[in-house]
Parts: sequence; structure tokens; C-alpha cells
Amino acid sequence: MELKVSNTEGCKSFNSKSLRAPTRRYPVVLSIAGSDSSGGAGIQADLKTLSALGVYGATAITAITAQNTVGVHSQLAVAPDMVFDQIVAVIEDIKPSAIKIGMLSNAEVALAVDRALCGCDIPIILDPVMVSTSGDRLLSREAQDVVKHRLMPRATLITPNIPEMEALAAMHIATPSDKVEAAHRLIALGAQAVLLKGGHEQEDAKLDILYLSRPNGVEVAHFSTPSITTRNTHGTGCTLSAAIAAYISRGLGLKEAIGAAKVYISEAIKAGAEVAIGNGFGPVNHLFNPIKMQIYEE
Repeated sequence: MELKVSNTEGCKSFNSKSLRAPTRRYPVVLSIAGSDSSGGAGIQADLKTLSALGVYGATAITAITAQNTVGVHSQLAVAPDMVFDQIVAVIEDIKPSAIKIGMLSNAEVALAVDRALCGCDIPIILDPVMVSTSGDRLLSREAQDVVKHRLMPRATLITPNIPEMEALAAMHIATPSDKVEAAHRLIALGAQAVLLKGGHEQEDAKLDILYLSRPNGVEVAHFSTPSITTRNTHGTGCTLSAAIAAYISRGLGLKEAIGAAKVYISEAIKAGAEVAIGNGFGPVNHLFNPIKMQIYEE
């Protein structure tokens, strides 16, 4: 006996025109980055950070990594066309209020990101991820040039650490004057603002220095937090840049967003400092004090 079922059997009538369009919105950040199987860095860290700060996170995956707290076992770049399509799909429909760029893996992926963001007027936070906390290289030499000459001029802010700054500025950094010279080199290449992170320096405080390009020169601002003794620093760069993007999406100015993000990452490191995850560089505690999703009136 053949059973015939109507497509509308058991369903209520639905008229989309009767629905009133929502008048409220979430702050949205699009994270363009690689996946970290250990959950401490990359896309996973970004989504945890955005959620902890009350922001809706969307993603475009650039690469898949097999890694843990000890090191990166392998990585596989996503097809460039797929990276491009992910970004365009999110921007066209969800309309993020800020974008964070992390791991890009190779030159083809970096060029796809550049193409997808052509004409984009959304604030972009570029974290030029080159090497993992464990020392494994995550960006090819050719991709580094794309970041330097194509993506860096698009970015509202670039957030290199000392080794990344040395690579981008093509110089060794050993003194405060070296930092200034390196920042000026990046600004000359089109960078609008550079936040040089001090996490690699062994001092009593972690000092990040912001260099802002202005019509009459370069403005400098300092952001300092106490150093915390712990090996759980996996994903701190990803977390900081995601937090800056989150605060910008919530309406803060650049310097205010950096200041708030510095406080957040410092507290996240402190909260996870004595928790054991894995046998190497463990993650921070992203969700030490999560806040509710922010909702704004249109």
C-alpha cells in the first residue's frame, strides 16, 4: 500500500510578510583565521573571546591545524575560493561591525582574503600570525609579503609581536629606538596604526606600544599590565586582537578598545595561570567572567 503524504500535511500556514522586521541587533565580528584543534588559539579562541565579551561571532576558516599545547603536528590550507566565499557570504548578509584577521597560511589564501575585502569599509584588526607559541611556522614567506603590501594598508590596526614586527619591518629590534624605527617603516608602507605587543619581553610589566599615523606625524600611546608567571600563554595574540575587534564592534574608539582588551587578556591569563591543560603552553581562561550578549536598538 502506497502512503501519500501532502507537503503541507500537519503544518501551520506561514506568511513571512506578517512578521515584523527586528529593530534590534547584536554587535558582530567576523573572524578570518585558522582552526586550532586544541581549542586555545585561532578561530576557537576568537569565538570564546567574542562570546565572553557579549559579541556575536561569525567565521571564515582559512586553514585546519592539527595541534595541541606542545606543537603543531600538521596544517591544511582551505581552498582560496572557499575562503573568499565564506567572507563574502558573511559580509553580504550578516554585515559585521568589525573584522579580525589571523592565520592565513599561504599566499593564495592571503590574496583571496584581500580580494574579498576589496572596497570594504569595516574596521579591520590584522594579527599577522607567523609562528605559533610553540615555535611552529604558520605563514609562508610568500604570504608574508601579501600581508605586508596588500592587507596591512587595508587594516585599521595591525598587532604584531616583536618577531613579527622584525619580519615585517625587515630589521632587528633591540632598543626602544629600534621599535620607533620599525613602526615608522610599517606606517610608510601604509599601516594606519601599529600595536607592538611586548609579550616576548621578560620584564615586570607587559608594555604594548601603539603607533598611530597622523597627518602631522606619529602619535604614540602606551598600554601596560603586570607580567603574570605562567606557561599558559597559548593563543594570547589571537585573544587580544579578537578582544580589540569585539570592543570596536561595541562602539569603542581604537585606543579605548585596546585598553579594554588589554585588561581582558590580562585577567584571562591570570584566571587560567594555574590550570593544567596539556603538557605544554596551555590556554588562557577566556570565559572567566562572561557577559550577556549585547543588544542595540537600530
